[in-house]
Amino acid sequence: MSRVSTNGNYQSALLNLMQAQQTQNEAGERVQTRKVATDMAGFGRGAETLTALKGADARVQGFLDTGEAVSARLGAQDLAINQMVDGLAGAREAIGSMLASDSMGTLMLELEGQFQSVASGLNYRHQGGYLFAGADTTNAPVKVSTLNELVAAPNVAATLGNDQIKQVSRVAENTSIETGYLADGFKFTDADGVTQTHIFQIFRDIKAYNDDPATGPLSGKPTEAQKTFLIAQMKRLESASTATIDAAARNGSLAKRMEDITKSHEAQQLSLQELVAARTDVDPLKAVTELQLSQVAVQASAQVVAQLKDVSLLNYLR
Repeated sequence: MSRVSTNGNYQSALLNLMQAQQTQNEAGERVQTRKVATDMAGFGRGAETLTALKGADARVQGFLDTGEAVSARLGAQDLAINQMVDGLAGAREAIGSMLASDSMGTLMLELEGQFQSVASGLNYRHQGGYLFAGADTTNAPVKVSTLNELVAAPNVAATLGNDQIKQVSRVAENTSIETGYLADGFKFTDADGVTQTHIFQIFRDIKAYNDDPATGPLSGKPTEAQKTFLIAQMKRLESASTATIDAAARNGSLAKRMEDITKSHEAQQLSLQELVAARTDVDPLKAVTELQLSQVAVQASAQVVAQLKDVSLLNYLR
């Protein structure tokens, strides 16, 4: 009877030792990982809530990644549009300087350079694609690079090859914003106050006037008729500059909006991460204490097993 009882006690003590070792291993993992558990099963009924929180965090991170890409694009667009603004202002200043000096010696050469600056702005590239080409970012939206090519085309529209699909980005739940511009969309209100004219048209008209034997060339001392024409072009360039500056301002407003949206997402993500941490992170001091207690329990269980292993009927009879 004693042998049976001793054997039962031994088995019970051995089971207690195994359970104590398991508890020690789990406590050790918590100390090492600083997490309540290493898989969802370890969180029990809280796993569903934790999964939902992690899913929400992943969605917010996706919006943050999109926002970063959109902000980079808006930054590139700002550089491109301001390059066009500078080109238009440079063309206006070149004409103004000519009128002030009463000499058109290098006017067309300077206008050539300013046109190329504007065209280069419209052909600006970002991350390998053309910014103002619409969806077809692999092909340059501006097909000409010189005033001769510009005036040789049937019209300004023939020199522009962008499609009509503007960049639209989903930056938040139920929020999408249009951030793209198109090359053929850079227009200004012409002298009649109604007609929307592309900024290239000014350069085309000046080049055509220069090439026409009846009115040009625009070199040497200007005639009164040439002065009148160029003063009118200066006014058009001023209107074109204003319209392009407005485009830059709209682009800046979008950049500010994206900055605000990003800050909101960052705050939301921080809140979600804190909620996740509250459910997954362990108190380091508590975890170390639990590990120490589990180690003591293992040692105690091991001693009991060792003692019961040495128990025999002969020792009992003694």
